[in-house]
Amino acid sequence: MIKLSKLSLHRGTQFLLELADLTIYPGWKVGIIGANGVGKSSLFKLLLGELQPDAGDCYLPPHLTIAHMAQEVTANNRSVLDYVLDGDKELRRIEHALVQAEANGANDQLGELHAELDAIEGYSASARGQQLLAGLGFTMADMQKEVKALSGGWRIRLNLAQALMCRSDILLLDEPTNHLDLDATLWLEQWLKNYPGTLLLISHDRDFLDQVVTHITHMFQQQLIMYKGQYSAFERAKAERLSQQQAQFEKQQLRIAEIEQFVRRFKAKASKAKQAQSRVKELERMEQISAAHIDSPFSFRFDSSDKVSNPLLSLRKADCGYANSPILKNISLTLVPGSRIGLLGPNGAGKSTLIKTLVGDLPQICGERNTGEHLRVGYFAQHQLEALDLEASPLLHIMRISPQATDQEVRNYLGSFGFFGNDALAPVKRFSGGEKARVALALIAWQKPNLLLLDEPTNHLDLEVRHALTMAMQNFEGAVILVSHDRHLLRNTVDEFLLVANGRVEDFPGDLDDYQKWLVDQRRSEQQSSEPDNRENRSLSATERKDQKREAAELRKTLSPLKNKVGKLEQQLETLHTKLAAVEILLSDSSLYDTENKGKLKEILSSQIQFKQLIDETEMIWMEQLEHLETLEQTLAAD
Repeated sequence: MIKLSKLSLHRGTQFLLELADLTIYPGWKVGIIGANGVGKSSLFKLLLGELQPDAGDCYLPPHLTIAHMAQEVTANNRSVLDYVLDGDKELRRIEHALVQAEANGANDQLGELHAELDAIEGYSASARGQQLLAGLGFTMADMQKEVKALSGGWRIRLNLAQALMCRSDILLLDEPTNHLDLDATLWLEQWLKNYPGTLLLISHDRDFLDQVVTHITHMFQQQLIMYKGQYSAFERAKAERLSQQQAQFEKQQLRIAEIEQFVRRFKAKASKAKQAQSRVKELERMEQISAAHIDSPFSFRFDSSDKVSNPLLSLRKADCGYANSPILKNISLTLVPGSRIGLLGPNGAGKSTLIKTLVGDLPQICGERNTGEHLRVGYFAQHQLEALDLEASPLLHIMRISPQATDQEVRNYLGSFGFFGNDALAPVKRFSGGEKARVALALIAWQKPNLLLLDEPTNHLDLEVRHALTMAMQNFEGAVILVSHDRHLLRNTVDEFLLVANGRVEDFPGDLDDYQKWLVDQRRSEQQSSEPDNRENRSLSATERKDQKREAAELRKTLSPLKNKVGKLEQQLETLHTKLAAVEILLSDSSLYDTENKGKLKEILSSQIQFKQLIDETEMIWMEQLEHLETLEQTLAAD
């Protein structure tokens, strides 16, 4: 159990936590959320013993192994695979002891050490390390490279793999999906679901949180507020809490007004002076309730240019990549105003190559690239952040583009991106990754593009900025092509998907759930092709045929109860939807909102929330069981 009691944590003059309490029980998977700068990473440093509390207690049980994801990797000559295996400290301890025992001829000790190695599955450690690396997008060739040969983003993935390699009791992950693509994010999601220890996860990816965590801890106003359930449940609970707080605030304001009116009317009358003084004391004792509101300084938008060409941009029979190694072949793609496209595909399949070709940064090897007369591209990629002038302020960046703009006009504009006062004048080199990303987005929006090409725009952005970006993209009237591991952003901003895979770009007919199934099928096909079954090259023996029939019969036995369970869940969902519809019909009655029906309205609203939660929970179970059923049916069909 992790327990913080009346804990205060300061960073300079800033109060990160003040008399905060938190209890996390073994096996919980907890999402840590809050705006950038509230102290989420400092909380991790506290748990790792790198920071000490200014007051209060931080208790962790002794003898537990804590794994965490380092934010930097020093360049070294170790191979990628060896670096990952270093995450298993016990493995390395036993291996070192074995070397010493062999050198000393200590045969008795050798036997004991080999038994220890077997107990921790040390003989399969290399295979497990390779599995982790493959899941995070590394190829077999990458695994033999030296760490110093990797770029910064891939080194972050390497740190993640090392943390997962550690056989830990507590796992601390700080923004693990920031440098992952969608495929690696989906793989990590499944790995963390099966992690047996206690997980503390800092993330701004709401879909990832919904799939992985069992609780949410909100760092807000120097407190740690625990909510049960995933992020969506937290949002509902928070909205309900804010609603109640606002009602209490309004009720208190009414009481304050009544008291102040009484005091004004009667404080001069001797007969009422005592009562008036009593009301004044009531006011002094009253603990003021603040008005409920959600602070968000972000309200930006993407305005499209006044003039638009149709089509905006097209590729015809183009090969994309590099002269000696084309990655995509014979690509034909036409972008018209209003196109809203999400790019899907495995890591390294060519999504970024396609975007670079569209923007013109990477010339096509052959074929045609045609642009409309009024094409204006807004392009976001991670290297755009590196291209910012570190010595220049956000205001200066924009003034360089539009020297005719007034200082106040630019300041007002930057305020919508959260840069107020001196922040608009500060050099970019002082900014965090999230702040630099906001500068890059501000530069794009200022130029009023009619085509947005966005390659992983949410890296480093917190939940509030991601929400503002989603809203801005929804209201954008131009065309969009988006690559992102943030499924919430994809679901809410694009209408169609293109699959970039096997050197081709094709329409993908399904949604993100279908893409996840496609990935599973791809991995299964790759495994089957890399490990061919020798039994296919010969006839089965009578014994093997008998075993095969027995296995198929056992599989069919499991199908029937599973089908019944799926059917019952579908009936439950139908019933719940019917009940929810009935409640929403009641809510459409305008008389329900009269003052005398306030209690009844509250009951009906509570029922609505309960039915929606039940539907969400039941749908999740139904989808899991249905997927299990489909997998079994496919296995049976294959046999």
